[in-house]
Amino acid sequence: MRLGIAQSFLESVTTTTVPPISHNEVVSDFKSPESGSCACCCHGGRSDSWRTSAVRGHRRARSYTAPRTGISELTGIEHEPPKQPLVEVPKVFAPAESPLEQLPVEVLDEIIGQLALDSPPSGYTPRNVDLINCLLTSRTIHVATINTLYSNITIPHSSIFWKFLSRVSDYPGLGTIVKRLDLSHFTSIGLGRSRQVNSEVQNMTSRTLLKCLELTPAIQEVLLQENLDDDIDENVLCKLFFGLPKLKAVDFCASSSKPFAESFTSAVTTLIDSPMNLGLRRLSLHECFTLPSSVFETLLPRLPHLTHLDVSHTRVTDNALASIPETSCLSHLNLGRCLQISGRGVVDFLTRHPATQNLVFLNLACDIARYRLLWEVDVERLLPALPTTLRSLNLNGAKIRRWHASLIRPLTKHLEELSLAYADLTVHDINSFFRPGPLSSAPSSSPTSSPPSSPVSAPASEPSTAEESSAPWVESTLHYLDLSSIPAITQSSLFSSS
Repeated sequence: MRLGIAQSFLESVTTTTVPPISHNEVVSDFKSPESGSCACCCHGGRSDSWRTSAVRGHRRARSYTAPRTGISELTGIEHEPPKQPLVEVPKVFAPAESPLEQLPVEVLDEIIGQLALDSPPSGYTPRNVDLINCLLTSRTIHVATINTLYSNITIPHSSIFWKFLSRVSDYPGLGTIVKRLDLSHFTSIGLGRSRQVNSEVQNMTSRTLLKCLELTPAIQEVLLQENLDDDIDENVLCKLFFGLPKLKAVDFCASSSKPFAESFTSAVTTLIDSPMNLGLRRLSLHECFTLPSSVFETLLPRLPHLTHLDVSHTRVTDNALASIPETSCLSHLNLGRCLQISGRGVVDFLTRHPATQNLVFLNLACDIARYRLLWEVDVERLLPALPTTLRSLNLNGAKIRRWHASLIRPLTKHLEELSLAYADLTVHDINSFFRPGPLSSAPSSSPTSSPPSSPVSAPASEPSTAEESSAPWVESTLHYLDLSSIPAITQSSLFSSS
C-alpha cells in the first residue's frame, strides 16, 4: 500500500502520488535524535524552493505559511503575517531640559508672542486662552508667557481693570513688564450700569487710573477715549506728559467733555514758561474739538520727535502747525475737518516745512456743506510738491477740476490709497490714471474761462503733460480709489465698455 501526503486545501484538486517511504525513513523524518524534538512539517505544495524556518534552523517550504495566512499560493506572491509596529516611548526630559526650553530667550518670546491675539475684545469672551494654558507648562515657559501676557494690556471693562490693578499692586514686578495699555475699548455697555453707577463702583476713577500709571513706569503707549474723559483729570495728564519718561504714544480719541478740556488746558499751561520738551512721538487728539487753539500752540512746539499727529476735527491753527519743530519727521498727518486752518496755510506748511518731507499718510478731507479747505489754486500748488514717499492721500472736498488730472496722474505711480470725493472729473480723466492717453487741457488764461477763486493759466499744466507724453508708461500702484459724489461717475458709466 502506498502512503500519500495529505493535500493542502490551497492546492488544486489534482492528487499527487509519491514513491513509497519505508517505516525507518518516516520515523527519521518525524524525529531528530540530535535535538530530541519533533521535526514534523508539511511538505505539501508545488514549490520546490525551501527556506530555513525560524524554529531551530530547519527547512520548510514556502507554502508552510500559506494555510496560516489565508493567502492563496496561486498568486505566486508570498505573504507573511504583518509585523507589529514598534511603539516608541516618548522621551521624558528633566525640568528645563526640553528642546523648546533650551531655545534662546529672544526666540522663545517670538514663538509665544504668536499666540497673542490682536483682535479687539468682543463682549465677555475669554481672550488669550492659549497664553493662559502656557502658564501651566513649565517654569521656563511660564516666564516667557508672563512677558508676552503683560507687555500688551487691553482692558474692555472696569471689572477687568480692577483685577489687573490688584494683580500689579500685589506683584509690582509685573508692572515693569507693561509696555502698552489699551483702554480704547473700555465701555460699560452690557453691564447694566450707567456712568453714575460706574462712578459709585469706584473700579475706574481718576485715582485708580493714576495709580495704574504709577505702577507701570516703563509704559510706552497709552490709549484712552471718550468713555474715560471724566476720569482724565489734571493729575493723570501731568503723569502722562511729565512722569513717564519712556512714553512715546498717547491717544485721547474723542475726549471732549468740559472737565477734560479744563484739565488738559491747565496741564499744558505749565509748559508756557518752561523750556521742557516732551518725548512723545505719536499724539492723537482726534475729535477733541473742545480744546482751545492755545493748547495746540503751546503743546506742538514741545514735540521735537513727533512722527504721527492726528488733530482731525479740532481747533488747530496755521500758527500751531508752523510751530512744530523742524527736528520732527512727520510720516502720518491727519488734518481732516479742521475749521481753524486755511488752504493757503496748509499748503505753505506742507510744501515748506522740513518736518513734512517724508509723509506717508496725509488726510486733508473737509465737509463741503460747511466749508472748503482747498481751492483750485491750492490744489495747483500742493499736488506737484507732494513727496514720493506718500502712500495714502485724502482730498475729499477739494476743488479739483479736470485740468488737475495731469497733476494727479504722477501721484498714482506711488500712491496706494486716493480719495477724490466731490471732484469735478470725468470718466475719461479717471481712466487716464490707469492707461496711457491724452489728458484734459487746462482752460485758457482769459478771465472769462478762469476758475472762480483765482486765475489758473494753461501753461502751468502744459509742461507736465509734455513730460508725461515723452516718458515711458508706468503702471498705477493704486489699491483703493474713492470716487463718491462725483456727478460723472454713475453705475452705468462704471460698467460701460466704452
